[in-house]
Amino acid sequence: MKTLLRHREAALAVIIAALVLIFASRADGFASPGNLGNIFNDTSILIILALGQMVVILTKSIDLSVAANLALTGMAVAMLDATYPGLPLILLVLAAIVIGAALGALNGYLIWWLGMPSIVVTLGTLTIYRGMAFVLSGGAWVNAHQMTADFLNMPRQVLLGLPVLSWLAILVVALAWLVMRRTPFGRAAYAAGGNPTAAVYAGINIGRTQFLAFVVSGTLAGLCGYLWVSRYAVAYVDVANGFELDTVAACVIGGISIAGGIGSVAGTVLGALFLGVIKNALPVIGISPFAQMAISGFVIVLAVVFNARAERRKGRIILRDRSAATSKEVTA
Repeated sequence: MKTLLRHREAALAVIIAALVLIFASRADGFASPGNLGNIFNDTSILIILALGQMVVILTKSIDLSVAANLALTGMAVAMLDATYPGLPLILLVLAAIVIGAALGALNGYLIWWLGMPSIVVTLGTLTIYRGMAFVLSGGAWVNAHQMTADFLNMPRQVLLGLPVLSWLAILVVALAWLVMRRTPFGRAAYAAGGNPTAAVYAGINIGRTQFLAFVVSGTLAGLCGYLWVSRYAVAYVDVANGFELDTVAACVIGGISIAGGIGSVAGTVLGALFLGVIKNALPVIGISPFAQMAISGFVIVLAVVFNARAERRKGRIILRDRSAATSKEVTA
C-alpha cells in the first residue's frame, strides 16, 4: 500500500478504472467508448480550469475567483456576439482570453504589490466579478436564439471522433505539461511553493511568479468563459456558481499540495476525471443529489489525508532534516 501511495497518479488511474467497471455493472453501456468520450467531453472545462488552479496552488496561493471570472467573461463575449453578430469568432475567443487574463492579473497585482493574502483577495474579487456580470447584463440572460451559429457550434464540431472542446482540453493539458516541466516559469512555480526561502536565494522572484500564475489561471478561466456559454447555449450571472470548489477538489484529489510545491499536471487531470466519472455515474445508478455531495466531500477529505501523509515524506522536509542533523553535530 505504501508503494502504491508513492505513485499517486498510477493509483488514481487504477481507482478511476475500477469505478468505471463498477458503474458499468450497474448501468449498461457506461464503459462504452462513446460514453467514456462523453464523460471526458463533459469534464473538459473542469480540466482546463483545474490546470489554472494547479499553477496557482503550486505557488502556495489559491484562486477562488476562477468561476466568477468565467461567468463575467462568458457574459461579456455572449453579449458581444448577440449585439454584433458580424464579429469573427476568433476575435470573440481572443476577447475572452484577454478579459480573463486581465481579471487574473488584477488578482496577481493585489497579491504581489500590496502583499494581501490570496484567499482574501480572490474571495473579494469573486464577489466583484459576479457583481460586474450582473451590472453588465442588467440581470438578463443571453439565450441560444440571440447567439450566432458559429459561436454556438465551434466546441461541438467533431474532429477525428472527438468534439473540438475535448481537443482543446487535450491541447491545454499538453501545453501545461510543457510549461511546468520545460520552462523557467514552471520550475519557479514549484520552487516558490516548495521552499520559498531557497527560491529567493536562487534568484527567483516569488511575487512575480505568483502574479504570472494568476495571469495563467485567469487566461484559462477566460477561455472557459467562452467554452461554457457556447456549449450550454446560455449566459447568466450565476453561471458555474460554486465551480471554483470543484477545481480545488480536482487538484487536491490529484495530489496537488495545498501547502504548495507538490503535484503534477497528470495528477490534476486524473483528479478532474475522477470527479467527472463520479458526477456522471451517481445519477445513473439512482444516488440522490444530497448523497452525491456527501460522497464528494468524503473523497476530498480522504485526498487531503493522503496528501498530508505524503508531505511528511523525507523528500518534502529534507532541508529541515539536514538542519536538525547539523544542529545536533554542533551541540555534540
